Amino acid sequence: MSAVLYEVTLRVERAVADDYRDWLHAHAREMRALPGFLEARLSQVSDPAPGDETVVFCCHYRLQDAAALEAYLREHAPRMRAEGVERFGARFSAQRRVMVVLADY
Repeated sequence: MSAVLYEVTLRVERAVADDYRDWLHAHAREMRALPGFLEARLSQVSDPAPGDETVVFCCHYRLQDAAALEAYLREHAPRMRAEGVERFGARFSAQRRVMVVLADY
């Protein structure tokens, strides 16, 4: 079984970016505490520059395997995604990717 990287890129209106980042720290810690999650990393994209209107954050979650990601998507994702929408509405957008880890160096 191979580890999986789950990447979430978030484009956030600059006007709410500080509040969103604060919320995102707590959200990432909650994700990290779920079964099968091994690591969480939060970054702010600097290049390419997102422009004056938005801030872009990128979350990388490392999971033990695809089954752990499937369990998250089935059992936790709807609730956790809804929390962000309830708090920030349409002031952000999310893009997600899943990658299989081939090697660590």
